[in-house]
Amino acid sequence: MRKPNPMRALRATTPLALLLSTPALAQATAAPAASPAATEYPAAAAGDGATTNGYNLSRWAEDWRVLRDPAKRDDPIDRIKFISIADDGQVYLTLSGEARLRINMTSNPNLRETPHQRQDIRRLTAGADLHLGPHLRLYGEVAHGGIGGRELGAPAATLRNALTLQQYFAEATADVGGVALGARYGRQEFTDGPNLLVSQRDNNTIRYTLNGIRAWARTGRFRLDVFDLKPTAYGDLSVEDDISDPARRFSGVTLGMVVPTQWFGGSKLYVDPFLWRRRNSVGTWGGRIGPGRRFYGGVHVWGDAGPVTIDWTLNHQWGNFIEQRIDAWHGFFAQTYRLGKSPAAPRIGFHADYASGGGGYGGRTLRNAYAPFGNNVYYSYQLSLTPSNLIAVAPTVSFTPVKKLRVSAEYQLTWRDDARDAVYRANGQPFAGTQTVADRKIGNVARVQAVWSIASRLSFTGRYEHLAAGPSLTKAGYASSDFLAGWLAELPLLS
Repeated sequence: MRKPNPMRALRATTPLALLLSTPALAQATAAPAASPAATEYPAAAAGDGATTNGYNLSRWAEDWRVLRDPAKRDDPIDRIKFISIADDGQVYLTLSGEARLRINMTSNPNLRETPHQRQDIRRLTAGADLHLGPHLRLYGEVAHGGIGGRELGAPAATLRNALTLQQYFAEATADVGGVALGARYGRQEFTDGPNLLVSQRDNNTIRYTLNGIRAWARTGRFRLDVFDLKPTAYGDLSVEDDISDPARRFSGVTLGMVVPTQWFGGSKLYVDPFLWRRRNSVGTWGGRIGPGRRFYGGVHVWGDAGPVTIDWTLNHQWGNFIEQRIDAWHGFFAQTYRLGKSPAAPRIGFHADYASGGGGYGGRTLRNAYAPFGNNVYYSYQLSLTPSNLIAVAPTVSFTPVKKLRVSAEYQLTWRDDARDAVYRANGQPFAGTQTVADRKIGNVARVQAVWSIASRLSFTGRYEHLAAGPSLTKAGYASSDFLAGWLAELPLLS
């Protein structure tokens, strides 16, 4: 009889795909980071995303050193997670990969009364993580995105891309007096902040990546991260047409503090203040194109306090767009309550979000809030809404009706903050004409997601959404829409 392997049991019970809809919940259950320091800051809050059961959406954040011991390798795939190159095990290679097959169906795409759209999408990725001793590593990842179907229009390069170097970087670390120091340079995913402000946008086929440097210093309770990055401007033909976007730049500093657990009776809470700057020489508001510089000053408070999970963000934005002064606010407040002691117990909650609006079509002050590159599926699976000139309130529920099946549902009510400004899509562009409609109600969004863990390395996700357009949209000629999607996700080829 084979000896039970606890790693395999964990993989089978909690698939990584469950993390896609609840970022705060996911981060609170993270596993060890890739390069722990002597005095280790909790990996869940280090800004590298959530690691659960060994897997992370950012594959370089995984740590498979436990498989250095052959006795802990349960199947042939485990052997390529730790390929020892030197006898002492300090030089080793980790291989990874993923395949995702997905179908999206959308009625009235772009909220216009037109034939329905079908997108048949595939994602293939492969990565290699080479550790050259305990303080230096090299990571590379290639990706392919394909799309077919009907009524596709002109697919973006994040949906159709023959081949791209999705990530490639060098990372160096050191432990100095109990402080973990590190720097990462190259093309990389960046998730160090609230999911609604910064995200690798896994909903896309090709992830959102940036180019430049990120550096950090971490102790057991505090951290400091600084970065200076330019987004990747993807072409759709080969690795040669993907460049660092010369028009945009994102830089800043993020701090972090672990809240003492005794404050709330065994809680896992984190406080992350941040100060960022985003520059864009071809910004667009109200049909005007020009230079803009936007600063973000705020704080992210998140984690668990007993049965309660919170994810709260408040930030003020200032700067200038052409001749306009920027004065905008974001407030994101999500919370759930676990109805039982089991991690799989049902959860009820709500989120209430505010994104200021106004001035997009002229005036002395631009009050439209703007997320640098956040997770827009949080508001609409069909990418019809974004946190700019938006007020959203939604009760939520998640439960496990049968083993290995997790269902989440919500009913979201949305309004405009300023009825003199437009309703904005996920790409930041306005729904043309909505700025001339006096009504504030955008509409209601009912949606449900189900994730079925078929096996340890295979899950199926289904999503449905109905966007009932309100007068802000219908009086400008837009219609209600339905969205249905299903995909085999997190099917790693090499993990």
